Amino acid sequence: MKHINLNSDVGEGFGVYNIGNDEDMLATVSSANIACGFHAGDPNVMNRVIKTAKKHNVSIGAHPGFNDIWGFGRRKIYMPMDEIEASVAYQIGALQAMAIAEDTKVTHVKPHGALNNMSSESKDIAKAITRGIYGVDKNLILVAVAGSFLFDSGIRCGLKVASEAYADRSYEDDGNMTSRKFEHAMIHDAKKATEQVKSIVLDGIIVANSGKKIPVSVDTICIHGDEPTGPKIALAVKEMLDKEGIIIQRLPEMNLQKGN
Repeated sequence: MKHINLNSDVGEGFGVYNIGNDEDMLATVSSANIACGFHAGDPNVMNRVIKTAKKHNVSIGAHPGFNDIWGFGRRKIYMPMDEIEASVAYQIGALQAMAIAEDTKVTHVKPHGALNNMSSESKDIAKAITRGIYGVDKNLILVAVAGSFLFDSGIRCGLKVASEAYADRSYEDDGNMTSRKFEHAMIHDAKKATEQVKSIVLDGIIVANSGKKIPVSVDTICIHGDEPTGPKIALAVKEMLDKEGIIIQRLPEMNLQKGN
């Protein structure tokens, strides 16, 4: 019987600014990636989202990014590797403290935006991220794009790694996601997103924009919580998985690959 995890990036508002659909997303997905105050989020937002995740029995993960709140962490910032390592550890620690205060814990880490994308292009950045995670807690699960440098680095570092694909992002022939500078980068149609997830989970295939079929093996599917269509897509995906007899699990319950 197949198992899959559904994750979403949440807690990406700050101050008086409410971004995303946290309540609706957390009622549907099984794991939450919570912004840690650099690209988005603040102590109050983190506290609120942790409480909501706990209410829905959703596992909690850190979502570290570049310290770029104006750019929502989606702009590339070139930093020394030791600074990337330290910033990842710092953000994990912030969320861990907030989780402890609510009698729960952080179980996974998924890098955000440009930091995540750059880790798929640079082995050094991937290694810096995994060192930052391992240095804080070697039992944390790393969520990484399937087949990426970050995935390989996590395995080599000795972490448990969950391979990830996206319900609401389109793909190019090389297996990378379409750049956000193109309008078709995001999938807003729930039916199309559901068909993509069905192909990934049941057939092990990502169909690129060109029609090319790319083999893939994934543990978790991401649905963006900051998109207005996020809740509708998440619900449609969940209903399809339930209908197909796929068991949706939290990340700590998944049988994941682990390095030595």
